[in-house]
Amino acid sequence: MAATLSLLRLPILSSKHHQTKPKIPIPRKKKHSVTLVPQQCHQDSYKLPLHDTIDHLRSASIPLTALAFPFFLDAKDAVAAGGEFGILEGRSFALIHPIVMSGLFVYTLYAGYLGWQWRRVRTIQNEINELKKEVKPVPVTPEGTPAEPPKPSPVEAKIQQLTEERKELIKGSYKDRHFNAGSILLGFGVFEAIFGGLNTWFRTGKLFPGPHLFAGAGITVLWAAAAALVPAMQKGSETARSLHIALNTLNVILFIWQIPTGIDIVFKVFEFANWP
Repeated sequence: MAATLSLLRLPILSSKHHQTKPKIPIPRKKKHSVTLVPQQCHQDSYKLPLHDTIDHLRSASIPLTALAFPFFLDAKDAVAAGGEFGILEGRSFALIHPIVMSGLFVYTLYAGYLGWQWRRVRTIQNEINELKKEVKPVPVTPEGTPAEPPKPSPVEAKIQQLTEERKELIKGSYKDRHFNAGSILLGFGVFEAIFGGLNTWFRTGKLFPGPHLFAGAGITVLWAAAAALVPAMQKGSETARSLHIALNTLNVILFIWQIPTGIDIVFKVFEFANWP
């Protein structure tokens, strides 16, 4: 609007003024003559009546607004980096992502260990049930007492060992711990994956499609897909459990494969970004 009004005041836009200039009557006296100073004459010649000024505003407002409109849509306002984000463009915030993701990688392995222990609690009982089928019955007398002192067989010894192991596993509360670890991993993992992309945009003004970005997106999707199988797993679906394990195994593989590209990006952060 300011640009429009400023341009309206330019003499070149007053088309009517160039066609017809108002004549300024010079008063004459009998004994004295009036001489106009050139500067004063120049200023007075550009004074238009009120109705002519309004006509100029009406005729020029639309083209001048169109002329000034692109200045309100400056493309630079949509570009990140350049100092306007302050500390968000520095090394401090850039190093948060690799540090947190390193911790999440270790935590992923820990969550997998808890899940494996909980699976062991479930599968060990199946092993015990199968071994019990192999135990031979002990001969008894007509009175119901054993004919001879029972000797523990290797199968029975194995059953006893597995039973004690299962009791210890149950005390570890691996089911709840695995569920809690998976929930924390999903929440912080998705948050940090998005934060990593935003941090790159803060520093450079764009994203860089490549192995690191695609692997990170794949890891995030696998986290969500594995978590989506939990309701079916709680209902006892072995298919869901097997698929849950397969997705998390693929997640760990992608995580390991992503580490070298992440280290390269850290080196670039130290090369191109400044403290803080």
